[in-house]
Amino acid sequence: MAEEQYSELANYEFGIKKNLVIIRNEKAESETSDDEKVICEVQKEHDDTNDCCSDPVQRIVHGFNHFLSNKFNKYPCLFNELAKTQNPKFLVFSCSDSRVSPSHFLNFQPGEAFMARNIGNLIPIYNTLKYSGVGAIIEYAVTHLEVENILVIGHSSCGGIEALMSDPVGSDFIDDWVNIAQIVKNKVKAEYSNLSPEEQRKICTEEAVNLSLKNLNSYPFVLKRVEEKKITLRGGYYDFVDGSLKLWELE
Repeated sequence: MAEEQYSELANYEFGIKKNLVIIRNEKAESETSDDEKVICEVQKEHDDTNDCCSDPVQRIVHGFNHFLSNKFNKYPCLFNELAKTQNPKFLVFSCSDSRVSPSHFLNFQPGEAFMARNIGNLIPIYNTLKYSGVGAIIEYAVTHLEVENILVIGHSSCGGIEALMSDPVGSDFIDDWVNIAQIVKNKVKAEYSNLSPEEQRKICTEEAVNLSLKNLNSYPFVLKRVEEKKITLRGGYYDFVDGSLKLWELE
């Protein structure tokens, strides 16, 4: 029934984007020596980790020991509580891209967000016969964990969006997956044909987030809680090139 009620076209066309917040990196053009020290220290830590842990097993061990020292052993009360249960307030859909972990750029702490990551941070329309992995994540987060917020966040230079906007390459899985947002590609190509491919991809990234937000309403248990005002859906765009974050809701 849900498949009949929510066509992809209806899903995509309805809804007005309302910006909530746009955060930009206000770093001065001429950085102070202190700023340069911080940048160098971060880069040095990154380089040192790669240099001393080029062996994959050692990298895993190094990472886990760092977690034990800086998180697990430092905050025993938190992890004792998490051992009993989890009560995340967020369900976050983000891309699998290695550069855009929400736990880093949104500083989510253990137990704070139920995470789902896939190519292009896409959410397909409700379908009990296909994409059950995504459906199971949404169902569990909404009906069992009772999350209060669902955030779908896209990002700059997304390979999934690039694959969507390009011609199919005959892949085993990727072409079929990104085709979830085919209607977005068609709209962007038709309405922004005068723009460069890079500009089209940026627009497509945000529009694909909007499509995923609308598709969430095709899940009956999501729609029910939205109507009861027990859950809020938001979209976001993270630009890791200039260090900015845009956040919005659909009306």
